[in-house]
Amino acid sequence: MKKSFRSSCPIASLLDLLGDKWSLLIVRDMIIKHKKTFKEISDSDEGIAPSILSARLKLLESYAIITKRKLPENKKENIYLLTDKGLDLTAIVVEYTLWGDKYMREHNTIDDIPGLDTDKSIMVDTIQNNYRAMVRTIC
Repeated sequence: MKKSFRSSCPIASLLDLLGDKWSLLIVRDMIIKHKKTFKEISDSDEGIAPSILSARLKLLESYAIITKRKLPENKKENIYLLTDKGLDLTAIVVEYTLWGDKYMREHNTIDDIPGLDTDKSIMVDTIQNNYRAMVRTIC
């Protein structure tokens, strides 16, 4: 399911993978909200269509941003977990969140997010550590 990139530019390549309107939101939901199943991810506020979600999950898996596994207690249900490569996107999610909170609040009703005044590096470390702890409880 890998796709070809427009150029050898790292920014263009990243945008080819995560620049659509859904992929980074999927990663956000996994990192911040600890969503793991297709249903959990599809229930996001943004309302992603199942066919688009399925395609994005396959794309993210093909680039090793996420992995697909079976739930230990329910071998019929898949769970999606971020790889280390996917978890490294935390800093991008944090930066987008901070920028959006600072500049988009005047244009949109944005929920208050506690902790946005925390040092960015501490925020990234905390989010990543919380995600890793969640993964340890299910694997």
